[in-house]
Amino acid sequence: MSVTNRYREAWEGFWREAPDEQGAVFWDAEPALTAARHLALFEAHLADPGLPMLDLGCGNGTQTRFLADRFRKVVGADLSAAALDHARRADPAGQAAYRLFDGVEKSEAETLHAELGDVNIYMRGVLHQAEPDDRQLMVNGIATLVGERGRAFLVELSEAAKPVLLGLAQSPSGPPPKLAPIFRHGIAPGEVADASVPEYLRSAGLTVLADGELPLVTTEYGPDGTRIELPSRWVVAGRRA
Repeated sequence: MSVTNRYREAWEGFWREAPDEQGAVFWDAEPALTAARHLALFEAHLADPGLPMLDLGCGNGTQTRFLADRFRKVVGADLSAAALDHARRADPAGQAAYRLFDGVEKSEAETLHAELGDVNIYMRGVLHQAEPDDRQLMVNGIATLVGERGRAFLVELSEAAKPVLLGLAQSPSGPPPKLAPIFRHGIAPGEVADASVPEYLRSAGLTVLADGELPLVTTEYGPDGTRIELPSRWVVAGRRA
């Protein structure tokens, strides 16, 4: 089973239209405010920091390149070929490798694991953008990829983000400019219950090793000039030794 063509085409359309410059996309915040903060939470739980790091749902590769400065081998994986085109253009030196990857397709996860072995995974804000029926399949694929030694760091919008997003979308002046393309392409974020992510992980055979709350920083600003931050939860998971 793979993602629907509608879902894939929605992302292709979004990334074909997206500007190249860093920060032009709603969630494309600078790594100092995103991956760096997440890595401070994640690194202490890595059983083997030497494993390849997989940035799952890498988009245009902003966070991938940050990770590539800190880990021996980094791979950015995404469903969208257009997103990977952005990532490769922004990485002419080839700091990271990039791969087209359908996260809900079991055979693709098995093939990638056979190629890379166990990996550590960084995934930011991907589950809530997936179709509800695909979420467990995606986490099952994560379990395949981390294998016995890898760890996964997932950060997702919490339930408390929904009213914030609704407020932005329903503003009298319309949604903020960087949020509008997401809705226009039919990939508006969906709600994932806070309790669902740990349950997905447990059902996939993974153990939650740590969790917490941390705002998800965006590149957009509110009418008062403050940066928009969305409530989110993070979790580290893997198989216990």
